[in-house]
Amino acid sequence: MTEQKRIPVILDGDPGHDDAIAWTIAHASGRFDILAVTTAAGNQTIEKTTYNALRVCTLIGLNVPVARGCPRPLLTEPMNAPSVHGESGLDGPPLPEPAFEAEPIGAVELMARVIRESGDKVTIVSTGPMTNTAALLIAHPELKERIERVSMMGGGLLYGNWTPAAEFNILVDPEAAKIVFESGVPILMAGLDVTEKALVKPADFERIREQGSAVSDIVWQWLEFFYRFHRTLGYEGAPMHDPCAVMALIHPELFTMRDYYVQIETLGDYCKGATVPDWHGTLGHAPNATCIMDVDRDAFADRLVELIGRYKEVGR
Repeated sequence: MTEQKRIPVILDGDPGHDDAIAWTIAHASGRFDILAVTTAAGNQTIEKTTYNALRVCTLIGLNVPVARGCPRPLLTEPMNAPSVHGESGLDGPPLPEPAFEAEPIGAVELMARVIRESGDKVTIVSTGPMTNTAALLIAHPELKERIERVSMMGGGLLYGNWTPAAEFNILVDPEAAKIVFESGVPILMAGLDVTEKALVKPADFERIREQGSAVSDIVWQWLEFFYRFHRTLGYEGAPMHDPCAVMALIHPELFTMRDYYVQIETLGDYCKGATVPDWHGTLGHAPNATCIMDVDRDAFADRLVELIGRYKEVGR
């Protein structure tokens, strides 16, 4: 069998339990050439998410440049989510201290450098507010054609989770999302339509716990902590929002996808941050996003458990 060519990616996010798990399975998969990690202000402040990113990379043995992202949204006031992820942004089990420091340059400069130097087009896996990607497109429009796609977690075509209309990542920086969605760069959108179906249940936590590696021991505790909040809302498991943006690239067969033209609402008393699909092509625009609408939940959980298990194989 011919070995599949690895996908060059930048991991951009605001870890966060589900970001951390997304990065953990991305590294384990062997399907990506991870060129850089960049951090966003979202689940917590940029200082905390950068520290968390360095700790996660140290835990999983991901030795790539890590750069601190934009400290606030493009135009709106910062907001974060301690009720979900805790005061640290990654509460729960203790993590190793960073084995290395963040780059002296910022996220946009690092993104531009690795995209410019890559022999192939680069995919940006965006699992937080899209501030860095929007700033990159503003500062370096000449690099747009060097971006293969943005595989992002954010939005929801039918409803929100932070307001009735808006999902958290988009609501934090709707202007950034609008820039990305209107840029012409191909978008793979994992919104609430699919991510709230991608549940990892307590029985799956146990399968991960039983693997007995340093990484699996942390991951099942991350899942337990993340589920603690969602259980109060009636969920049967922990929704794996951000891992969907990774899993859809390596196992697209698990998902149902549809192409739509999606607009981002940046104003309005009730709908700011909404991702509004043109369901019937009323506006006459070509689709700008491939939207993931459904998932094989059992197969998704099996793949996630299997990927976490690979850390035991390599002795981590």
